[in-house]
Amino acid sequence: MSVVCNYCTTAATNFAALADRESKILTAAAMLVAALRSGGKVMFCGNGGSAADAQHLAAELMGRYRYDRSPLPGLALTADTSALTAIGNDYGFELVFARQLRGIARDGDVLVAISTSGRSPNVIEGLRAARDLGVRTIGLTGATGGDMGPLCDVLISVPSTETNHIQEMHIAVGHMMCGIVESELCSGKR
Repeated sequence: MSVVCNYCTTAATNFAALADRESKILTAAAMLVAALRSGGKVMFCGNGGSAADAQHLAAELMGRYRYDRSPLPGLALTADTSALTAIGNDYGFELVFARQLRGIARDGDVLVAISTSGRSPNVIEGLRAARDLGVRTIGLTGATGGDMGPLCDVLISVPSTETNHIQEMHIAVGHMMCGIVESELCSGKR
């Protein structure tokens, strides 16, 4: 029983500490709103659990989060297995996101890059490609930030070094951003 209590206490402490990231979360959400208002799209990338989070958050925009509304252009660069395996085979796994971005990203879009360590080579290369293309960048990472900081317009480093807790907070931050986007773009719809 004490193991469960310790786990819950740690998670609760981490979530409470997200309040310290409020201004960054609001800035990131405003960046998403501005891109969507101007006809841009939001792209997400990550590996493993972060790939699942990328798909989850893209679905919140494309489908619905809380409101019945028109779809918002969000896509996960983690979802096309043919592209991932072809690019990985032909160019190397570190370029699976960068290559896709070079094919579909445009100035005015936003990339949300998710990495618990902040050091995933393919996420870093995706961020570099986004910079080259004039795409705004938001990073979600763990407490250290890894190598993502200089490549992100907004870096939200959550207060943990444990992968499971980082991922829990990433989806909470992503949901906050989606909620703000819907509130700004879809007011009056429920």
